[in-house]
Amino acid sequence: MFKNAKKGIRDMKDMAAAAPGLMDQARQMQANAADIQAGSAHQTAPAPSIAGRAPASSLQIGPDFEPIDGVSLELYAEISKGLAAFGYDQSKAVDIAASKGVDSHAWQVALDGWNARITGNREVAQHFNRLYMGR
Repeated sequence: MFKNAKKGIRDMKDMAAAAPGLMDQARQMQANAADIQAGSAHQTAPAPSIAGRAPASSLQIGPDFEPIDGVSLELYAEISKGLAAFGYDQSKAVDIAASKGVDSHAWQVALDGWNARITGNREVAQHFNRLYMGR
């Protein structure tokens, strides 16, 4: 379990170092984790699930969660995670995106847009992190 956790942390650090704009997100998530560990984060009870649906607090809605040029946050995380196989070589992202049906122009628009949303919206950053880490 520790081995997987260490690898996940190392992968996230490598991605943050490789992808411009994600460093601020990593710092914010680290600060959030420190707040939670210190017990200073605001705790709320999860919303009850409705007929098998996820609790309302885990639903990702709003304009910041809308796909960008056809690329959902889930697909963006999948493509980003695929970079690990190439040592986080950003030049390989276009090929990975193409293998998922995303052309180079759409990928660039999505890359810029998702990076802006991730750094500008804590909920988007947290959801991206969950997707990227496979949680």
